[in-house]
Amino acid sequence: MEEAIKAYDMFIVCIDKTPDKFEESLVSLMQKAIKAYETRGPNLRHGIALDRQVTIILSQTEEERPLCGIYFNLHSPYQKQSAVKATSATK
Repeated sequence: MEEAIKAYDMFIVCIDKTPDKFEESLVSLMQKAIKAYETRGPNLRHGIALDRQVTIILSQTEEERPLCGIYFNLHSPYQKQSAVKATSATK
């Protein structure tokens, strides 16, 4: 989590969250991902929690502890609309 916080502070520009708010959000998402992982169904291997800026995935491994992935959901206001959105908007 410390590495994700450093990366957020250094590389991510987010109007919605300051670095302090990001850290609070990251802790909350991690708690949700752990709960989702611990209560997952018998054939499921992942616990996932996300918001608009971050996705946390806990994945079952052959070891006792799961792997943890923290992903930044990158978005730009200048991003082109997808073809599906553009097509439905013109109908």
